[in-house]
Amino acid sequence: MVTKQKNTKFMKPMKVSEDLAIVVGKGPMPRTEVTKKLWAYIKKKGLQDKKNRRNINPDEALGKILGKKSINMFQMTKLVNKHLSD
Repeated sequence: MVTKQKNTKFMKPMKVSEDLAIVVGKGPMPRTEVTKKLWAYIKKKGLQDKKNRRNINPDEALGKILGKKSINMFQMTKLVNKHLSD
């Protein structure tokens, strides 16, 4: 009998950098929770580009994580990962 192992890498609590904690709250928390809170912040602040909803226009706090320029949401995960550690 073969049993599937759950991918626990995404569920492992990670330390959150000080800059990221300003946006999502203090860690540790799993990557899935970071992503969920990050999107809640983006929607609450209205940071999605009005014309191209795939782009995020960072405010000052989010700019410390993603950079100051508009960024595609697919690039966001890569940049956020730099603010997470074991």
